[in-house]
Amino acid sequence: MAPKRRWSVNLNLTENDVGYAALKHKPAPCDMRIVQSVEKQMERKSGYSIKDDAVASAAENKQAVAIRARKQSKAMSIALSPGKQIAMNGFMLWMSGRNLNIFSISITSMAIMSPVKGILSVSNAFRSCEDPDGKVDLTSSKALFVLLNFAWLGVGMYKMATMKLLPLTSADWEGYVVWKDVLETSSIPP
Repeated sequence: MAPKRRWSVNLNLTENDVGYAALKHKPAPCDMRIVQSVEKQMERKSGYSIKDDAVASAAENKQAVAIRARKQSKAMSIALSPGKQIAMNGFMLWMSGRNLNIFSISITSMAIMSPVKGILSVSNAFRSCEDPDGKVDLTSSKALFVLLNFAWLGVGMYKMATMKLLPLTSADWEGYVVWKDVLETSSIPP
């Protein structure tokens, strides 16, 4: 048995304490409201309620909800990471200029290949946020991740178009135009 602490104060109010009833009617602090709303949202999404579970203690349930909320917030931060890269790469692409040189080509190729790799490795990016019970919803985070990677890819494609590396004009397709062979000629001017 652990020795009783010399200095210990229990700050948790019980029903017998003075002011408990008045404090119960006061609204929770603003940060606590956010935490409580996230916990309620997680309970609603997962169909898991602390009140329904008689086997596990309330502390374990709150801890499980908190872990799921942390995984959800980590998934959202992973989903927003390509958005941070868009601004940085956009500035680098602007600084590289419109001339064709090794620096601008390497920056542009990085702006094309990085989002493609990101889109192809969505499941690996969110592997750390997956819940073995499947109670953490990652579909919105994955969709946002893919959407931001497509936006990043669009910035890279725009840079390729400004460097005239994409075939966007009719002159770029001149080799595929089928010319008519003139079968007759006439000496009379039209």
